[in-house]
Amino acid sequence: MASPSEHQLVVFAREEIRTVALPPLGELSIGRDPISDVHIDDPAVSRRHAVLRIGETFEVEDLGGPNGTFLRHTGEAGAGNDTVHVQIRQLLRKTAPLAVGDCLLFGSACVVLRRAPRVEVADLAPGVVVRDPAMQTLYAEAARVARASINVLLLGETGVGKEVLARAIHAHSSRADGPFIGINCAALAESVLESELFGSEKGAFTGATQRAGLFEAANGGTVFLDEVGEMPLGTQAKLLRVLEERVVTRLGATRPRPINVRVVAATNRDVEMDSRLGRLRPDLYFRLNGVALLIPPLRERPREIEALARMFLAAVCRDLERAPPPILAAATLDVLGQHAWPGNVRELRNAVERAAVMCTDSTILPEHLPPSLLLAVRAAKAKPPTVNGSDAALPDLPTEMKALERRRIVETLERCGGNQSEAARQLGMPRRTLVSRIKELGLTRRLAPDGVGE
Repeated sequence: MASPSEHQLVVFAREEIRTVALPPLGELSIGRDPISDVHIDDPAVSRRHAVLRIGETFEVEDLGGPNGTFLRHTGEAGAGNDTVHVQIRQLLRKTAPLAVGDCLLFGSACVVLRRAPRVEVADLAPGVVVRDPAMQTLYAEAARVARASINVLLLGETGVGKEVLARAIHAHSSRADGPFIGINCAALAESVLESELFGSEKGAFTGATQRAGLFEAANGGTVFLDEVGEMPLGTQAKLLRVLEERVVTRLGATRPRPINVRVVAATNRDVEMDSRLGRLRPDLYFRLNGVALLIPPLRERPREIEALARMFLAAVCRDLERAPPPILAAATLDVLGQHAWPGNVRELRNAVERAAVMCTDSTILPEHLPPSLLLAVRAAKAKPPTVNGSDAALPDLPTEMKALERRRIVETLERCGGNQSEAARQLGMPRRTLVSRIKELGLTRRLAPDGVGE
């Protein structure tokens, strides 16, 4: 078998899907305790529920909780037989081997062992699903942009595939033999972000070591700045100097170092509005906006949904070593076609991966899809039509969206006891963005019990 370091766990807990990379050797604790290596917030899960051991093979040990650990193993179909054999057994203080594609059931949550997907560089022509005319035009423009050295700004909602397009641009540029290195600007604190971008000298700050930053590491290649609109203003000023002078100065250093990189930035924000309001430096905006490419949301390209779903299904079954893969029932494709996909391509991929895990037969049915997706489709069907096709009685869309956002933020903060970090995680946004929205909406912020807050 392949080295265990090439594997990962996929955790399906409530409506969340996340992955946990596995080390080459060692143990991972699984439980409800927040310090567990694989944390599962489910009342049926014990604080210390199970241990996954990684070596030449994988094995799981149940630690004796009241509910035990259920192991679901899906056997391969025999020659000339499409029947897939599923075995479910309960472990109580026992150890059992774990294979790729096996599923551990903990209450309503499940954990699947799979091969880590290979990072596949998208092709600007036949290698990606491009069925919609707007997407065909977009990729034709991207092909022309790739051959130039100009900076590129990718715009679009979260999950539309901005990094896929960024990798495609790099792969078809003259820098294709150089590195492609990306960073999420919203995921790190300002001091950490600057260290990652520009590097540091030993002693520049507490714990600092001498290290090259992202721009130095990507020399001769492409730097991908994801969620660049969330970058703090102080870091924006330093980034502007790097882009203008083509040199980078490590934190704590005085000597600038020349660099040769191309920058592809991406954001889901309205950068023109942010520029006018002072959230994004206008000079940085114009420097990044050599060419802007807008990726349309998935709901505006419905003819691509089925093709993308089949592609994701084939990929996840390959990672799970499941053959033959199940088929998508007509009713399932109908549900996928009716959903509005607020999470775009990323949401579609998560839904298909979940369905592949939940389906133990040869056909994926609607009930294998996430419950929230089914509820959203039913709610859309139940929405009463407007009278005579007029929506004059409805509030304007920006007002309605602002009211909905305000209500969601208030409800989430109350549920989290005012803990902004946890509320931001549940809302699926960076904490910095949540704090900004709280200020803009005029909400009274509460301190968390542990003192977390502004």
